[in-house]
Amino acid sequence: MAPVDPHSFTESTQPATTHLALTLYFDFPSSTIHASALFTLQTPHSGPFFLDTRSLTIHSALHADEAIPFSLSTTTDPIKGTLLTLTLSNHSSFILTFSTSPSSSALQWLLPPQTCNKTHPYVYTQCQAIHARSIFPSHDTPARRIRYSAILNIPSELSAVMAANHVTRRPPRDDDAAALASLNLNWCSQDRVVEEFVMEQPVPPYLFAFAVGQLGNREVGPRTRVYAEEGSAVLDSAAKEFEGTEEMIREGEKLFGEYDWERFDLLVLPPSFPYGGMENPKMVFLTPTVIKGDGSGAQVVAHELAHSWTGNLITNKTNEHFWLNEGFTTYAERRIVEAVQGEKRATLNVGIGWRGLNEEIERFKDNLEFTKLKNNQQGIDPDDVYSQVPYEKGFQFLFRIERQVGRSAFDEFLKKYIAKFKFQSIDTDTFLDFLKENIPGIEKQIDLVLWTEGTGIPSDAYEPELIVYKTIVSLANEAATGRMPGEDEVADWQGQEWELYLDNLPKSIEASQIVALDSRHKLSESKDYEVKVSFLQRAISCGCKEYYGEVERTLKAVGRMKYLRPLYTALVKGSEEDKVFAKRVFLEARECYHPIAQSVVVSIFSKHM
Repeated sequence: MAPVDPHSFTESTQPATTHLALTLYFDFPSSTIHASALFTLQTPHSGPFFLDTRSLTIHSALHADEAIPFSLSTTTDPIKGTLLTLTLSNHSSFILTFSTSPSSSALQWLLPPQTCNKTHPYVYTQCQAIHARSIFPSHDTPARRIRYSAILNIPSELSAVMAANHVTRRPPRDDDAAALASLNLNWCSQDRVVEEFVMEQPVPPYLFAFAVGQLGNREVGPRTRVYAEEGSAVLDSAAKEFEGTEEMIREGEKLFGEYDWERFDLLVLPPSFPYGGMENPKMVFLTPTVIKGDGSGAQVVAHELAHSWTGNLITNKTNEHFWLNEGFTTYAERRIVEAVQGEKRATLNVGIGWRGLNEEIERFKDNLEFTKLKNNQQGIDPDDVYSQVPYEKGFQFLFRIERQVGRSAFDEFLKKYIAKFKFQSIDTDTFLDFLKENIPGIEKQIDLVLWTEGTGIPSDAYEPELIVYKTIVSLANEAATGRMPGEDEVADWQGQEWELYLDNLPKSIEASQIVALDSRHKLSESKDYEVKVSFLQRAISCGCKEYYGEVERTLKAVGRMKYLRPLYTALVKGSEEDKVFAKRVFLEARECYHPIAQSVVVSIFSKHM
């Protein structure tokens, strides 16, 4: 037994799946997908063959119409799910038929009232970190990469998008779904349509993604189309917010080399989407909360774009090396933002990240393992330890190397690194070996072991020194004396400046100061959720009950975990009354959250109540 990943049943002694041909029938009334998958293996295999599943019903396993013995484990691992074992006899391919469950951890099925246009149902995926296995049996580890094709049978009034190339939209045919005949589906019904897709580049399973709903789109560049629900105001707002995307792609290519994914389309999802963005190749998923009306939401797009090189091209082998995805991408994002929006914007990002990193170190003070870049996640659900540490400490590590060798030398190194490992999954040691090979002596100048395996923040990390950053932090610190910033001092502030200010307010600030600050600057009414949530978090901590109505409206309006975590955490750390309030709001809002977000809130409650 040689597992390749603590979060997967995948065995290194068994061949990889090189291609997957999926056929998916979407049954909206039952919140279920009925499906078949043709697996093509790297080499023929005899004996047990393991696949990850979660909440799937397996109907059959076939090769050339002959049954293949299979079994599901009688127990379910709380993290890895259920082991599917097939007994192969020199097979290099086989077909599985299966159905998802309404409780699939990757899927959120939305009723029309839960969508933006309120008229049609919607379903979308979120497979990172280990949720692809709840859609199809797989080697659900970033250590394995697959190519795939997909046929989606959906109601004809809807349309589908995928993180793949769109081939055609056409009427269904009987021969599309021969493997699903025993399920008696209305495959060729007149009110159904088929959408076909193909992904020709090998990608890890967590980057498998689709959405089905009543979708419209707008062209915003030669490689970019923005999608959102048709008939909602979101579509036009998103097209305006992201009209500068092509410039960012060109800057990314200057820094990191050719863009290898053909398209860079953007899908703005309903407000329940649990992340700011998800870097699905060819079709980035975004929360509508990044649309701020001032173009600053494009910084999230810059992050997801940067993943096109760091994360999607080069992938962490397991989530124990997640910083290889997110630390590199945070660094790359800030380089793109600096090139397009200027040094000030990039530095404010660094400052907000620096504060966030320090807060995460405090969060994990009783379990410092997860303040390491290279950490041990045996028996740990990666969703439970998701944090800004791999993003911000990873960024700090790379920025430390840049400061040591100079930007031009580091840029040259990055291009070599990307060219060397593109379409591969690697670990921290592989990166460090390549670093030492290409920058001789770097291990004598920087303590690489301390940075990657040490806890906390190394002493040679970098807090921004730009005057605008120091000025904002100084203003925040002055709140301890009761001083609030004047109108002239904040006249040109945007969301980033306010976020940095609020994040650095002293814990000793009094409720009356919070009320006065809001009375003057209307922060609780901000359209920028980064500002609003940061303000509300501090209002909760100060016991300002007059803002609890806005807290409730916010928790019921969005499902982004970046906002749910701090607000629910602040509430459950408060009084018994606050805890009762938190439980009631969650009970009423729960069904509007993605299953991943639901689990995160439940874990917050279990830790503090």
